[in-house]
Amino acid sequence: MSHQESFINYLKYEKRYSHLTAIAYKKDLDQFEEFFIKTVGDFNVEGINDKVARQWVIELMDSGLTARTVNKKISALKSFYKYLLRLEVVKENNLVNVIVPKVRKKLPQFVEEKNLNHLLDDGFFGDDFVSLRDKLILSLFYGSGIRLAELMHLKDADLNQFESLIKVLGKRNKERIIPYPRSLNELVDQYKSERIHLFGNATKLFFLTSSGEPVYEKLIYRVVNKYLALVTTISQKSPHVLRHTFATHMLNRGADLNAVKEMLGHANLSATQIYTHTSLDKIKKVYRQAHPRS
Repeated sequence: MSHQESFINYLKYEKRYSHLTAIAYKKDLDQFEEFFIKTVGDFNVEGINDKVARQWVIELMDSGLTARTVNKKISALKSFYKYLLRLEVVKENNLVNVIVPKVRKKLPQFVEEKNLNHLLDDGFFGDDFVSLRDKLILSLFYGSGIRLAELMHLKDADLNQFESLIKVLGKRNKERIIPYPRSLNELVDQYKSERIHLFGNATKLFFLTSSGEPVYEKLIYRVVNKYLALVTTISQKSPHVLRHTFATHMLNRGADLNAVKEMLGHANLSATQIYTHTSLDKIKKVYRQAHPRS
């Protein structure tokens, strides 16, 4: 087994990274190996150093990749190298001097409160199975901040309607419990009633297509895009935008940053802090409008 294969297994089985994340790491490392062979010669881990890595950065940037994508690839290489250090395959860190391109911080897009309230409260949805399902999908994304994959894999038992809590299995197989609006329970009951009427009570997953199959990514993207387009002109209209919207609205209304971090399932607080920039913009605007000497 090569060092790369051993590293990918380490990510999967010890670090418990998802299958897709492990594949992404493998793809980046395979790409680096191709570059190494092309520019240096036969691939060997002892030959990995900051000079080769810097040359790779230049080639990646020249190929038109964004700084964010290049950083992701260099991060994969550095993670692999740390793994080699841990196994003592290499003796010292030869990648400490690799300078990566600066990534411009992009503030997350979100939907205004009044627009989402208008969508969810003012008669945009019917009372048939598909309409109830679509409204519940949008309401849960916005009401709990869960990820697309987490919503797709929900089961009936994951919703505790008595406590208005959802149990989800997030990244790296970490389970968490998230509150959702108690007002949604009536919609949950209506949806489940229609679903049982159409497909019985033995369904494996909570959300189904109109033919009784589990929902899939493209369907959910289509649903979210269709309805958000009715109330907002922002360029991105995806499930993740509703997750951004959940976090932004919570923080705008004074929610504790650590609590929002736990609800989102972020590993680090820095991932959650990006939403405070949006809140800070709102605070600045209020200050400019209200303070007599602003």
